[in-house]
Amino acid sequence: MTYSYCKTVIKNGRYGTKEAMMVKLDVFLLNDRITQEEYTELVELLNAAA
Repeated sequence: MTYSYCKTVIKNGRYGTKEAMMVKLDVFLLNDRITQEEYTELVELLNAAA
């Protein structure tokens, strides 16, 4: 669920700053809310959007 929400937020560009979204993704990964593979995909998507 968290992965889907993050993907939608990034695709829509509604995440504020890139740094702020990276912090959120890091926290989600550290708390096992997303997998390492999902994290990598979201970071790549974020970098492509920036």
